[in-house]
Amino acid sequence: MTTPQVFDNRRCALGEGPLWHPERGQLFWFDILGKRLLSRDETGPRYWQFDEHVSAAGWIDRDTLLVASETALFRFDIETGAREPVAPLEADNPVTRSNDGRADPFGGFWISTMGKAAEPRAGAIYRFYKGRLTRLFADITIPNAICFAPDGKAAFFADTVDKRILRQNLDAAGWPKGAPELFVDLAAEGLNPDGAVVDADGCLWNAQWGAARIARYAPDGRFLSAVALPAGQASCPAFGGPALTTLFATSAATGIETPADGDGLTFSVETGIAGQAEHRVKV
Repeated sequence: MTTPQVFDNRRCALGEGPLWHPERGQLFWFDILGKRLLSRDETGPRYWQFDEHVSAAGWIDRDTLLVASETALFRFDIETGAREPVAPLEADNPVTRSNDGRADPFGGFWISTMGKAAEPRAGAIYRFYKGRLTRLFADITIPNAICFAPDGKAAFFADTVDKRILRQNLDAAGWPKGAPELFVDLAAEGLNPDGAVVDADGCLWNAQWGAARIARYAPDGRFLSAVALPAGQASCPAFGGPALTTLFATSAATGIETPADGDGLTFSVETGIAGQAEHRVKV
C-alpha cells in the first residue's frame, strides 16, 4: 500500500460521496456545504454549482448520474448540466438534507437524510427502487457508512453519533430482512464511523471522522489495518482506477479554525486490493 497522495487540491468544506464511474473511468464527489459536484477528467478539474445541498450520486449510464439533493433525487446530465426530477426527498421538511448514499447490487439506490444542524434523530435511510422511494430506517441522527457485501446478501450502515456500524441482511430483491445486527462497535475507541465501502473480498473500509484514517474490517468485523490520511476529518472512501485498486477518500475542513494543508482535500492511495465496481442505478 502506497502513501496517500493528493488527488485534488480544491478544499471542500464537507467533502463527501465519492463515486468512481466505471464506464467513464472518472471520479465524482461533492462538497455538501459548498453545494457543488466536483470531478476531474482529461481536461482537468471540473465542477457544477447547485442552489441547494447535494451529497451523493449513483450512475445511470455513461452520461447520466442520479444525484441526491436536500429536496429530491434527480437525473443529471454530465455533459450538458441538464437536470430532470425523479422523486422528492423530504421536500416538505426544511430541517433536513441528503447525506450518505450508494447503489446496491440490485440497482436500487440507498440514500440517507439528516438534520442540517445534526438535529437528534431527524434523519432516515431510504431506498429508491423501480421508481419508488421507500423509507427503510428512521430516527437516525447522522446516517452514514451505506455499503454492500459483494454477494448482495447484506448492507451496512451507521449512525455516527452511536459509534456503531450495523449489518443488515437482505432478501433476494435487496430489501431488509430481519433487524440490523451489530457489525463493529467503535465506542470503546471513541471512533466516529463516517462513509464506508466494501471491497471485492467483503472487507469494509470505513472513514473515521476526527481520526485521520480509513480502517479496514474483515467480513466478521475484525480490525485488519488502517490507512492514515493527512486530514483529520476523513469522510468517505471509494474504490476506482483501472483495476479498482485505488482507494479515493474525501475529507472536510468544516469546524476547523485553522485547517491544515490536507483538510478538505481529496486523496488517493494505491492499495493492491480490488474494490467492487459501483453498481448501475436502475431508474
